[in-house]
Amino acid sequence: MKIYLNDQRPQLAAHLEDLKRKRVMYYDRARLKEKTTIISLNAASPFNGEILRSLFAYRIFPEHILTFLTQWDLEKRSMRVGDTIAQQVYLPPIPRFSKKIIFGVRISEVIDETHRKGFSYETLEGHVERGISTFTIEHHEHRVIFKIQTYSTPGNLLTRLVGPIFSVPYQTYCTKAALEQVKRQVEAVTS
Repeated sequence: MKIYLNDQRPQLAAHLEDLKRKRVMYYDRARLKEKTTIISLNAASPFNGEILRSLFAYRIFPEHILTFLTQWDLEKRSMRVGDTIAQQVYLPPIPRFSKKIIFGVRISEVIDETHRKGFSYETLEGHVERGISTFTIEHHEHRVIFKIQTYSTPGNLLTRLVGPIFSVPYQTYCTKAALEQVKRQVEAVTS
């Protein structure tokens, strides 16, 4: 984790190179807290090209919460297992007046099933969370959903101490914003 006062978007490529050398944080999935959140999507064809391009481009979180650079975008190709994402999180979620915190995550799975598409990533050393997150669009009979499933625990002593009063409410806010962002994107494409 690195903290800045200035926007790091122009430096995200350098941060990404640094993060590519970091290891995934050790975790025991059985000891992590699971949280699953979903939102229904109004999409007759949930796996059309534009919806999947948006998902696999990692356009999930609103830009006032998080900006990013993906390894696959930098290398002009599609997502692969082992790819790294440099994340710049705004705290509070007001880009001009926030601390800019740089984290990294690594793709651990690309999901390409008949009724389920998405990916999982694990947190890298220095992240405030330790664990794995999965983002999927799923088609169940007459229902389409976007699902975020996380298995995580605080990644360091500070987040363990402030988690109940700060980290957990902030994560809840970010997750809700991500669900709504994806819903807006899908419905803009399918309307």
